[in-house]
Amino acid sequence: MPIDGQEYRMKIADMVYEQVKTLPEPLAREVLDFVGYLRDRQDRADWRDLMNAQTTSLAPIWDNAEDKVWDDV
Repeated sequence: MPIDGQEYRMKIADMVYEQVKTLPEPLAREVLDFVGYLRDRQDRADWRDLMNAQTTSLAPIWDNAEDKVWDDV
């Protein structure tokens, strides 16, 4: 029977949990910090993608001959 995405992630999460719960507290905290870093990095990537999409879609509005006078302000 195929494993769907959520079931697969739970298996991975369970495997990580099993490994982390055997670590001493300071190392477990490092793992937790690393997980936070990975989540933040993903959030920044999502934000960067949004900003790039906006930049592309707004370029014709902001970069035009009529508004050239505002380029150096």
